[in-house]
Amino acid sequence: MRSTSKGIQFSIILFLLSLCFLVASTLSIHIEKACDSPGLRNKQIESAEIMYQALDAAKQKRISLGLEIDYTLDPNGTGIIGEEFTELTTTLGQIKDKRSSANPDFAALMVKFLKQAGLKKNDVVCIGASGSFPALTLATLCAAEALELKPLVIYSIGASMYGANLPEFTFLDMLKAISDKNILPFSIIAVSLGGHGDSAEGMFFPDSRERMLKIAQHSGLPFISEKDIQQSIKQRLAIYSEHSGNSLIKCFVNVGGASANFGNSEDSVAFPNGLVNDKPDLPPGPRTGLIFYFTEKGIPVIHLLNVKRLGEINGIPYDPIPFPKPGISGVFEQETRR
Repeated sequence: MRSTSKGIQFSIILFLLSLCFLVASTLSIHIEKACDSPGLRNKQIESAEIMYQALDAAKQKRISLGLEIDYTLDPNGTGIIGEEFTELTTTLGQIKDKRSSANPDFAALMVKFLKQAGLKKNDVVCIGASGSFPALTLATLCAAEALELKPLVIYSIGASMYGANLPEFTFLDMLKAISDKNILPFSIIAVSLGGHGDSAEGMFFPDSRERMLKIAQHSGLPFISEKDIQQSIKQRLAIYSEHSGNSLIKCFVNVGGASANFGNSEDSVAFPNGLVNDKPDLPPGPRTGLIFYFTEKGIPVIHLLNVKRLGEINGIPYDPIPFPKPGISGVFEQETRR
């Protein structure tokens, strides 16, 4: 009986010690706000404010084209939410994800990611973007402007549901309208069709590929049209290299799920969201996609796809109406341990 009593006492002591360590570690978390890291916070707020301006410019352009905004789909009136099915629709998509991605807080998140990746003024960041999340591409460019980086964007025209899938108003049109208002000084360096195989295969409408080809040709930009993904990847790398000149590529940002950027295997789905500074722990085997190419080279990758999870981890509300003012959400705070 005595040994049993001592065993119970020992278990209670261990439990109390564990509880003390838990409380101590929780109390050691300190939330850094503006007074602790004003440089980062100021840049985050700046990028979010730039994105508000950019969204307004895109919205005004859409209205001028006679394309009505469906406020049941886009209650915040951003103007960059597309329709369910059009000739440019490649895959399924969630309307709440698209609405949430238009929150300028994501520009603040991109400032945080790019700084954590070690980027400095005039560094080159390559962006592989599909039309699925035009707002996340815009957020990346707004962050690049706030941090004075050099973004190189290759854009795939195809888009999932509710993305930039209006043939008369793709992200090409949005960015030009924003540039014309002198809000962002950036332009796209090349385009591809996107969709399955990066060649608009298996689209919902029979004339989709022809419509997308016309958009690519009308853009006047270098057009990536290869027979297979590996060749498409090689051409992208050549274009990035040409435009980066003697500067090293310091980061790659993937927006959406374009095959050449994201790949087309189970490993692509397993690739971590957000900032990936180190090569992820994935099963051995051959992989396609620029996210794998750059991580193998030791170059940081920022993978933007799971919007809800990205927001949850980084203090950004999901599908808010209206959007919060810059500086309010948790993304403007940093957790550190003392």
